Amino acid sequence: MYLKSLTLKGFKSFASATTMKFEPGICAVVGPNGSGKSNVVDALAWVMGEQGAKQLRGGKMEDVIFAGAGGRKPLGRAEVTLTINNDDGALPIEYSEVSITRRMFRDGASEYEINGSKARLMDIQELLSDSGIGREMHVIVGQGKITEILESRPEDRRAYIEEAAGVLKHKRRKEKAQRKLTGMQANLDRLTDLTEELKRQLKPLARQAEAAKRAQTVQAEVRESRSLIAGYELTRLFTAKMEHEEAQKAANVELTAATAGVQEAEQQHQDADEILVAAQPVAAEANRIWFELSALKEKVDATVRIASDRASHVEDSRYQGPDPEVTLAQAEDAEAQVEALEERAEVTEERLETILDQVEDAKEKAREADDEHMRRVRAIADRREGIVRLVSADEQARAAVERAEARVQEAAAECDASRERARKVDAEAREARRKAEEHEQQRGPLEEARVRAVAESQAAESRLKQLRDEERAGEQQVASLTSRIETLEATRVDTLPDTSLQPLATTLRVDRGMEKAVAAALGRFTEAVIGAPAKHTGDGWPRTVVVDDSAGDAWHVEVSALPSGTSWLTDHIVAPRAVRRILADTVLVGSVEQAFDVVAQDPRLRAVTPDGTLVGEGWAEVGEGTRSPVEVSSLIDDATAALATARSTVEEMAGTVAGAEDAAEQARVEAASATAAMREFQAEQSALEREALSATTRAENQRTQHKANADKLSAAEQQLRIAKEDAAEAADRLARLEDTDEGEDVSTEDKDRAAERLAQVQAMEMEAKIAARSARDDVERATQRAQGLRRKAAADAENKKRFEEQQEKRRRAVEKAIAVRDAAATVAARVEDALTRAHDEREATRQEVARAEATVKEKSVAVHDARQRLSRAQTAYHEVEMKAAQSAVRLEEAERRATGETGVPATTLREQFHEPEGFSITEERKKLKSAEKALASLGKVNPLALEEYAALEERYSFLTTQLDDVIRARKDLHQVIEEVDDKILTLFTDAWHDVEREFPEVFATLFPGGEGKLLLTDPTDMLTTGIEVEARPPGKKVKRLSLLSGGEKTLTALAMLVAIFNARPSPFYVMDEVEAALDDVNLRRLIALFEKLRATSQLIVITHQKPTMDVANVLYGVTMQGDGVTRVISQRLHPVEQ
Repeated sequence: MYLKSLTLKGFKSFASATTMKFEPGICAVVGPNGSGKSNVVDALAWVMGEQGAKQLRGGKMEDVIFAGAGGRKPLGRAEVTLTINNDDGALPIEYSEVSITRRMFRDGASEYEINGSKARLMDIQELLSDSGIGREMHVIVGQGKITEILESRPEDRRAYIEEAAGVLKHKRRKEKAQRKLTGMQANLDRLTDLTEELKRQLKPLARQAEAAKRAQTVQAEVRESRSLIAGYELTRLFTAKMEHEEAQKAANVELTAATAGVQEAEQQHQDADEILVAAQPVAAEANRIWFELSALKEKVDATVRIASDRASHVEDSRYQGPDPEVTLAQAEDAEAQVEALEERAEVTEERLETILDQVEDAKEKAREADDEHMRRVRAIADRREGIVRLVSADEQARAAVERAEARVQEAAAECDASRERARKVDAEAREARRKAEEHEQQRGPLEEARVRAVAESQAAESRLKQLRDEERAGEQQVASLTSRIETLEATRVDTLPDTSLQPLATTLRVDRGMEKAVAAALGRFTEAVIGAPAKHTGDGWPRTVVVDDSAGDAWHVEVSALPSGTSWLTDHIVAPRAVRRILADTVLVGSVEQAFDVVAQDPRLRAVTPDGTLVGEGWAEVGEGTRSPVEVSSLIDDATAALATARSTVEEMAGTVAGAEDAAEQARVEAASATAAMREFQAEQSALEREALSATTRAENQRTQHKANADKLSAAEQQLRIAKEDAAEAADRLARLEDTDEGEDVSTEDKDRAAERLAQVQAMEMEAKIAARSARDDVERATQRAQGLRRKAAADAENKKRFEEQQEKRRRAVEKAIAVRDAAATVAARVEDALTRAHDEREATRQEVARAEATVKEKSVAVHDARQRLSRAQTAYHEVEMKAAQSAVRLEEAERRATGETGVPATTLREQFHEPEGFSITEERKKLKSAEKALASLGKVNPLALEEYAALEERYSFLTTQLDDVIRARKDLHQVIEEVDDKILTLFTDAWHDVEREFPEVFATLFPGGEGKLLLTDPTDMLTTGIEVEARPPGKKVKRLSLLSGGEKTLTALAMLVAIFNARPSPFYVMDEVEAALDDVNLRRLIALFEKLRATSQLIVITHQKPTMDVANVLYGVTMQGDGVTRVISQRLHPVEQ
């Protein structure tokens, strides 16, 4: 059997389909680093079932799929096919050629095939396991495998021999049986619990079944009595219900008549109420008109007084020319009055809005009465109102011009100032950003220093933790060994009556593994003591004392020659002569059969096996299971030596830990310092960035403010133009209106009530507008005056110039105030006349409302009497209705209860009820009570108890049968596990002895003059023992692997692998640069081993060494161009003759 070919498609760097054809012998794969040579090894391991991504040098299994490189796109799957020549039938399959295919997709799905047929991973593993190829893949020695073998635990090294011995499939069988046993135990526990539970349920369920039979009879009696009682009660309640329904009909007739009487009285009351409702608005309107005219008269009178006072006030005022300080004080007073004037203006404007609403109503009514007359009145009123409005508008326009001019000057100054501020803040922002950028350049070195210091601190902490763990482990080992020694010492003889005596077992030094043999050969002497020649008898002395005769000679039974494979037992111990004399006739043999042969050849001899079986002439003694004093002493000696080593290690570790603590502390200080420096830098950088951001924000705000000021200046200039135009227009309109003849008047004789109403509200409107305009003028004048006084404080010359203009303005104001006063006096006379007529109308409507209210009161009394009669009828009806409803409810409740108790419809019970002769409801109820009491005495009855009892009993029988079957199956599984353990023990033991024999020879080949051997960590337990490796190269005394050089470690690991190969040959082996650490001499020795292996197995070697290439039968060259895809070329060679 050998590997015939390997085909890779999309596996790692093999993007294109690549087939490598192998031949028996040595196949060498060469190529530069990184070209994909080791990917061939990974492909072999992967196709044979490797499940560990790390073993394939990846992070996850999907990494085996070509990920794309250069111009090649990633592939969606990886596929590897391995073809094996099986002419010798090494694989347990009826094919001379076997192809194994493994395929994997990006989504993680995998497929396996054997000769093109779908298969499972387990099928492939079991197919290869008989050839010594298993999970450990010991036939594939990849990069890092050598180090893994040397650094692995002894128990892990055991797996390589198990795999070569074909133990793994038996282990899987055992594990499968153990898993079944574990799952079966849960089923067994569950069946046991269920069986016990059903057993507990059977007895009480039997009692329930008996009670159910008795309950059936009593329940029949209860049902009969309940049916009779229910029929009687239903018949009685049904009769009562019919009587109450007849009474309810009669009460309903009376209620209907009373309701009609109430409706008639309410209709009469409603008619009277409508008359009252119609009269009340008329009276209310007359009353409202009287109140409004009264208020209007007061307002007109107030207008006359205000106009007279204003005319008088204006005429008396004289402007004397402002002094700057006096003007400033006046401005402050004027500003204090602005707020009060604003409130007054708002109140006046609200009042004006209310009056305007009234004017519109009055105009609408007057227009309907006399349109022509109202137009003339409105024309006169509008003209008079226009004079006042235009005067106010002219003053406001002039004041608006002055305010606009002041706003233009202020906006221009503010615009210039904001432009200068924006320029300064922009310069500050640029400087702040420059400082922040220069400071940011220091971040890189500081961050690198911090990262480096933190990494060093973490490494130091990790190292310190590791050392402390090792120190604690050493201390625990010391404590464990000390306790073990104390425990073993306690099993020895406690005290002896003479200090010259010494337990015999403590005087022996026995080779490892020979303790049981020596103990069996000594027999009763294992408990003896040894001492100088003296009298050691009497009470308190040990039963057996061996006299220490140091002067005597050691001797053996004289025999011609010992059989091959045997030796004198004394050759394996160091002991006093007296003890050696006791064992002088004992031969150490390898087996019981050999022991009988030795004794048969010379009956004087005794033969003992390493496991403690002692054979003499005609007798045999099997070793005991307990520890003998000899074994205890040997264990104490081993533990004492280990304790000394452990204490030495702990002492060394203490110094190492102290140094590591100092280093860790120094690293922590440096890391903290670097972190603090970084934080300080970040704080400074944050401050600079905040300053830059703040400066930028201020600059942006100043630019925004400057733009707003520019817009404000433009708006102020526009307002100034509009104000000047409005002032010119107001002055022109006022001049034209003053030229209009105001002499015509309207006669009051033709006016009716509507005209008078209109005049009244117009007068109110005029007064309100005058007051509103006056209040707003006062506000504006106060504001303007305050602003003007502040501006004019430094301009006395300008004040002097404007004095004459102000004088002329006051003169015109006096003339306008006199005109308003005369017009208001005329309106006041007309309002007084309208108020008198409104008073008469108010009195007439009030009397009409009083008569309507008396009628409504009379009808209300009649309605009250009718409602009392209706209430009495309703009460009587409700009483009868309540009784009828109660009867219905009782009947319904009785029907529900009867149906629930008997299960028969209530109608059926009532119709089928015929009172029996001599029937007494009292006696029937007593009979029912007695039956119910008997039923209650039975307690809770399970009506399904009989059926449940039968079903439960059947289930109990079934589960009992199942429980017996599970117990038998569990016993069979235990038997299978024992058989598998025996098989594993046999296979491993045989393989171990072969590997143990081969290792020294292979080691001597690689290390001429050196010595190496393999040892079991626990020879007494071959199922779990580990394997230790001892190697002593020539010229060195050390045996510890950790003290060997790199090349020596490599050769030692290869020696172990080759020993396994020789002991249990495999059809092929794969070596991935295993000779990289070897010099030429050692390389030649390794190649010599390769040539020996070539005779029985196929070797696939990944190498860079030319001597290795020289011995190859086939040479494969692996290369990779810039596209990242591996390509392969091959050359068949003839090995160089040495």
